[in-house]
Amino acid sequence: MRRRHLLGSLLLAPVLTACFASAGGDSSDQGGDGSRLRVALAFPPAENLSPYGADATLLSRLGVTEGLTALDANGAAAPALAESWRRENDRSWLFTLREATFQDGSEVTPAAVAAALTHATEARPAPAALAGVTLKAEAAGDAVRVTTKAADPVLPLRLSSPNLAVFAPKAYTAADVDPVGTATGPFELTKVTGSGSAALDRFDDYWGGRAQASGVDARFVADGTARANALRTGQVDIAEAVPVAQAAALDKATLRETATTRTTSLQLNTESGPFKDPKLRAAAREAVDGSALVKGVFEGYADPGAGIYGPAVTWAEGKRVRPTGRAAAARPNGTAITLATYDNRPELPEVAQVLQQQLQKAGFKVTLQVREYSRLESDALGGKFDAFVGARNSLVDTGDPVGVLASDYTCHGGYNLAQLCDKKVDKAVADADLVSDTGERQDAALRAEATILATDAVVPLAHQSIIVGVGTDVRGVRLDPYERTLVGTGTRR
Repeated sequence: MRRRHLLGSLLLAPVLTACFASAGGDSSDQGGDGSRLRVALAFPPAENLSPYGADATLLSRLGVTEGLTALDANGAAAPALAESWRRENDRSWLFTLREATFQDGSEVTPAAVAAALTHATEARPAPAALAGVTLKAEAAGDAVRVTTKAADPVLPLRLSSPNLAVFAPKAYTAADVDPVGTATGPFELTKVTGSGSAALDRFDDYWGGRAQASGVDARFVADGTARANALRTGQVDIAEAVPVAQAAALDKATLRETATTRTTSLQLNTESGPFKDPKLRAAAREAVDGSALVKGVFEGYADPGAGIYGPAVTWAEGKRVRPTGRAAAARPNGTAITLATYDNRPELPEVAQVLQQQLQKAGFKVTLQVREYSRLESDALGGKFDAFVGARNSLVDTGDPVGVLASDYTCHGGYNLAQLCDKKVDKAVADADLVSDTGERQDAALRAEATILATDAVVPLAHQSIIVGVGTDVRGVRLDPYERTLVGTGTRR
């Protein structure tokens, strides 16, 4: 049985009177085909809805944007604006476009797509999907030729990233991209009100068919209690990322649980401090009980940590490689460590508190630091903490399983919280990155994962599920382990 914080969620219910009145259509239409959808999203725009940063997934979840490819349920590249593609040589791919129209009425042409991808390559900082990659796009008859500086066997996966969504030529200025009325998805962004709300209308000329909802009224509500209670009181039809502590306030029939590729992990600083010693890292690993976190913190909405890739990565099932050559654990004998995490995800401080108790029971002396993520990231990346608790979606950036290993665990990785620099790990990741066949690349990624886990630089704690609150009269919500989609052509009430 899962614990539920029912009393707390009811006592803390914020008042959202009239907050979810329609911004883009007639909110009196309460049912039937064509009704507008009212959606509460968890994260407000941080970069003016630029597709080149974290806001890109907001646009894709609302059905505004799409790229040349998409990810299917198994994590493979699937057709989107490109109906097919083929590899010409090690560095060149040819993508054949389908007939499609931009939301401003102009045609999706090879020249327009090539220009859109070129703008993405020129963005600074570089979009996560293009980290370490140099590519060139150009029109080639009825297709787009994409050439990379070095061989990139996962380019079709890379092009599925929300960062590489395609917009009409008029969207691009010297400094920015304007997504209002310029994308290709089933819903057209018509109005954005700061970081508070956005209105979308159905795009009737969408190549994939006419959406069943006439539009979407989205509100960005950072408070999880507010999102849950807006659904409970009928102010919204869909509430994204309902905190586990608030789930008891909702009718069970409105809860949709989906396993994700997001893993909560304990990262140990291998470069400096006590955890430079692999024997103390092994002691920390042995002290951690992930099942206690799943039951006590995530209230059953997670699986115990099995690796960097969780059970939502279906191709890893039954194929995981057991780590070998781990160091023997030493006695901590009161070794003092600093454990840090952030509070943007409400479960993480509670995870850190439980870990503090587990590590102290094993003999460590633990000081806990909790900050807002933007005030913590630079110190974490700079190795200022001995240990760090974070949640990471392993496939959100590119869909490529090797990509997250390279960025998070190699000597020159850009998000290496563990400060790991190990020759065996670098070789295993580099070897995996050379493999082009999808199945063989996945197998190579699992071998590299085992090499990383053998260092005890990272201790996977839990593989999280997301809880989406969905009104009982709503159908067709697109629940996605990669957290890229939410509303589509079949979403309706």
